[in-house]
Amino acid sequence: MTSTSGNNQNPSAEPHLLPAADWWRRAVIYQIYPRSFGDASGDGIGDLPGITERLDHLERLGVDAVWLSPFYPSPQNDAGYDVSDFCGVDPLFGTIEDFRELLERAHAQGIRVIIDLVPNHSSNEHPWFRAALAAAPHSPERNRYIFRTGRGASGDVAPNNWESVFAGPAWTRVGDSDQWYLHLFDSSQPDFNWSNADVRDLFDGVLRFWLDLGVDGFRVDVARGLVKAADFPDYPVEYQHAHGFAPDGTRSPMWDNDGVHEIFRRWRSIVDEYDGERILVAEAYVEPVSRLARYVRPDEMHQAFNFAFLAAVGAAEIRDVIDESLREYGHVGAPSTWVLNNHDNVRHVSRLGSANPRIPNGVGIGPRDLQPDHEVGLRRARAVSALMLALPGSVYIYQGEELGLPEHTTLEDRHRQDPTWYRSAGTIAGRDGSRVPLPWIADAPAFGFSPTGASWLPQPSTWREIAADVQRHDPDSTLSLYQSAIEIRHRQELGDASLRWLDSEGDVLRFAVGPIEVLANLGEEPCPLPAGHIVLASADIADAQIPAQTTVWLLRDASAVEREEEKK
Repeated sequence: MTSTSGNNQNPSAEPHLLPAADWWRRAVIYQIYPRSFGDASGDGIGDLPGITERLDHLERLGVDAVWLSPFYPSPQNDAGYDVSDFCGVDPLFGTIEDFRELLERAHAQGIRVIIDLVPNHSSNEHPWFRAALAAAPHSPERNRYIFRTGRGASGDVAPNNWESVFAGPAWTRVGDSDQWYLHLFDSSQPDFNWSNADVRDLFDGVLRFWLDLGVDGFRVDVARGLVKAADFPDYPVEYQHAHGFAPDGTRSPMWDNDGVHEIFRRWRSIVDEYDGERILVAEAYVEPVSRLARYVRPDEMHQAFNFAFLAAVGAAEIRDVIDESLREYGHVGAPSTWVLNNHDNVRHVSRLGSANPRIPNGVGIGPRDLQPDHEVGLRRARAVSALMLALPGSVYIYQGEELGLPEHTTLEDRHRQDPTWYRSAGTIAGRDGSRVPLPWIADAPAFGFSPTGASWLPQPSTWREIAADVQRHDPDSTLSLYQSAIEIRHRQELGDASLRWLDSEGDVLRFAVGPIEVLANLGEEPCPLPAGHIVLASADIADAQIPAQTTVWLLRDASAVEREEEKK
């Protein structure tokens, strides 16, 4: 029998800060959702000192960088994505000095720091929007946002039929006037007018403020949405939020308009002024991959999240996404990224354990929904995670993924805070289930998340069994699997390697990357285990068979891999 985590070697205790040159092409980047990572103050909401206290966990895990979701001043109507000051820290999370200390400590431990940039909208409590509401229609203050005259005799009908991502109309009327403002998300998040020079100058200053402090880059929220079609046309509701083309060959006027690329070229020129290779990462739900690759051309962003990989189900679809990603990103000289989880999607343990794993972004799973099979989901999740961590390019991990955390699918309605839940009148569970605070210590209050036992969302009692301290010394744990995979990934330089497909059949994916051969049996029947030294396995291996839903890494000499490739 073979251990599920292979040789289970720990990363070096020395900081492993990747060389500055092109570090982002091969990095393992860990997303931190600040309010749910670690609470040092004891108020039940995670904070910046709580992150600093847990940096040792990330160093042991072996990640190269962290991405912090928003910690800016905000009314918190959308968990901080409604920003009232883009150059500050909300007292909920600490102070600017706390951020400086976090940045300094992370860098000392070999971890770069990327922060969220939220340029599509502000909070309705931002000084600019308050000034806009107080100003006259068509004034310079209102021109910083998107105000339009309503339809109908008295302007009491919205300017068009656009729907919010969070359900309900995308327009809110200003009192009983004929003026309406656009918000692609919550009504507390008015969209900026990116044709306005003030908006462009504002964000130039925001970039420079944080770059001067020493951040290593920005994850750009809603990157595909900054520029809307100039005529704001009606569009079929069922295709408004599609990622690609509608059946008639058109694209939604709300998303992926060509004007966004001018903005990103402007930003790229700013980040390139700074040393250390600071980066821009696009959150852009765009299909096909060939169109998404336009965001990472040499003079625009460095990376774009690969949501097609996150959504892929089954061996054939996963292989197609890998091939298309490597091909299309390669055409523009960019690395592919790989991601299975984030704060907007159902955690992959629960998604892959569901009867229908194609759960749309933002929908969630609630207590009245068909519940996932946790055992099945965890086995599948470990298999695809081991596959992902072998792929060339850059990998993103969402906090708790390394623990094999499932979605909190039985969260009671009274605890929900996602605006999607409220705007859909309780018909959409929303994203809270993926944002529950992490379990660090099995026998501590709030599982070690908070010293007082407070927790802004309740944690399932079953998480005691998978707390980080329980998993840390278990060679078969999901934490050990991730830690071993990342260590081997770094040591064998898999992020810089090329991928070569090898012969396989059915639901088995087989490829060589560097000196490692990967076999991912994503089917329901065992398959033969070829010769080679096992360095990693997502489940126990016995009798020279790879069980169903299991991925194995083999170390083979380069000549053997080449000979097998020549036989094809």
